[in-house]
Amino acid sequence: MNFKQKFFDFIKTVFPATKFETLLFLIFLSIYGALGTYIALNYRIIFDNRIPWDAYFSFDNRAIVMTGGGFERHPLANYFFNWIREFALLFSDGKKDANFRLVLAWCSNFAVSLSLIQIYKYLKNIIRLPKNISLLILSFFAFFTTNILLSFTPETYTYTLFFLVLFNYYAALKLKKEAIIPATALTLATISIGGLTVTNAVKVFISVLFEKNLFQNWKKFGNAVLRVLMSIVIFVLLFLYRLDFDYMRFLNKSGEQYDKFSKPKVTPLWDMISSWFFGGNMLFPSFVIRDYHNKKGFYYKALFMDVYTSVIPYVFVAAVLILVFWSYFKNFKNKLVQVLMISFLVDIVIHCILKFGLHTSYIYGGHFIFVVPLLIGWLFYSYKNSPKMLSFLFVTVGVLFFYLAMNNLLRMEEFFVFLEKYYR
Repeated sequence: MNFKQKFFDFIKTVFPATKFETLLFLIFLSIYGALGTYIALNYRIIFDNRIPWDAYFSFDNRAIVMTGGGFERHPLANYFFNWIREFALLFSDGKKDANFRLVLAWCSNFAVSLSLIQIYKYLKNIIRLPKNISLLILSFFAFFTTNILLSFTPETYTYTLFFLVLFNYYAALKLKKEAIIPATALTLATISIGGLTVTNAVKVFISVLFEKNLFQNWKKFGNAVLRVLMSIVIFVLLFLYRLDFDYMRFLNKSGEQYDKFSKPKVTPLWDMISSWFFGGNMLFPSFVIRDYHNKKGFYYKALFMDVYTSVIPYVFVAAVLILVFWSYFKNFKNKLVQVLMISFLVDIVIHCILKFGLHTSYIYGGHFIFVVPLLIGWLFYSYKNSPKMLSFLFVTVGVLFFYLAMNNLLRMEEFFVFLEKYYR
């Protein structure tokens, strides 16, 4: 295959490849774009030079845009956000004003909208679901808290969501054809995904474990090891270059960060897991407002998620998790389902078992929440020959979608009240 053909295949994989996919992309771009445009032009919350972190839901907008965030968690994010920042400054004449915020919001909008197209492609081309089922699952996912917030938020999670969904789709295409994942693809994925958040790098290599006859053929196993080692070595060298090869800075800082973000909170562990890790990335709970300052004398109001206060949201979360794990056990022998679940388990271990950032785990959805619609898609697939079960699942997801949409739209009204009061 020549370079020209590979390039066109890459474009078809990353971007909408059909008229219908283009239509879907434009719809998402328009809806999320309207939301982000209104917020950017009327409020300063997307980027305020005086507010480095935590203005809403613990996102670090300014810190991420200006520096890429801490090197210990975001090894190569500074390079990525340098490009985005300079791109935004081109349209704002070098000023960090409403136009600057608008470009940042539209970059996020573009990434999230493309992520949704990747989800649709996976449902259509990998799982091969009918269009009506794919659209129901996609619409359900589009209203998740994570997608709504990241659609206008300049953060690492926004782009991590896109790169992870894209790589999962690409890897699924390769595994379905029983082909290996090239070293170039593994390296680029490790740099982009692990470069934005270091712990996500391990997810790149999960798909390699399920390449055909990997553990039955020593030649194939050795080839896989070489590809993985090549990706890791290049990633580590780029990271060390940023640190001037002072690796102890990374080890010491990582220890400090773990101690800082893993301390027990007053909220019960089970409620942090259900309301924030699982629930907060799908269904908005109520909000709490706290007083913050930037350590330089500027005081501001910050918005955070509270735990759920009624039984219905807990029922919603439980229902979604039942669908997810039902799908997993129903499709246990499916290697593509195993890839998704193992990737999900990486975050469950980090946040729910090791408790890293569990008290604000509703901001980490870009790392894992895309697994939910994909596993629900596989659940539909497992009952493709059972019309009654398909109808039951369709109605169930439809009811969950209706409740999710109503709840999240109402909560966004509360979010705008907060903006109107404190961020004009």
